[in-house]
Amino acid sequence: MKKILLLCCLLLLAGCSVVRIDTSDVDNIVSVVLSKNNDLYNQIGNGYKYYVPRGVTYIDTNSYNDVLYSNGNYYYLYIDIISYYYKVTKDYKENSEAYYSKKIDINGKQGYLEINKQDNGRYFIEFMYNYSKIEVEADYEDINDIILNTSYILSTVKFNDNIVRIVLDEQFLVSEEKYDIFTSKKETNGFLKLEPEGE
Repeated sequence: MKKILLLCCLLLLAGCSVVRIDTSDVDNIVSVVLSKNNDLYNQIGNGYKYYVPRGVTYIDTNSYNDVLYSNGNYYYLYIDIISYYYKVTKDYKENSEAYYSKKIDINGKQGYLEINKQDNGRYFIEFMYNYSKIEVEADYEDINDIILNTSYILSTVKFNDNIVRIVLDEQFLVSEEKYDIFTSKKETNGFLKLEPEGE
């Protein structure tokens, strides 16, 4: 009996906190998810990593552009390692003509969320935060789920400074001059000429 009582007291005192997110309000979704310090990750790129939530599928990566998919919608994730490396921040002005527009500054990281209704009746979601940006085109009923998923993804983007520095050094040191090693070159000015003996 003492063990059960001790176990119950331990559970009550230790406690677990469960945060329930009101998914009917975009402002609440963004503020609750982005304010968490998540160290989760299950996707690794060249100098960055992030968490892909359950229900979202990773499809492909092409030079810091990742494609994800969930519930009939494609998510286009852009990782801006150059802005991250040089700590460039972009000033966003809220758009009063948009369906939804908000500047974000949470945990020292800036960004914005803008949703615009398009001519085809769908909504274009543009969510930038933490030197990363996700764009999605979706139907109205999918907006809140997309905001929840994108909030989790963007809040978990972490950069590896050493790899980012190496990648940027490689990119900026690469010469833009083209060399074709398969074409015969007639000029050989840079080579020594051998003269036959006795002439």
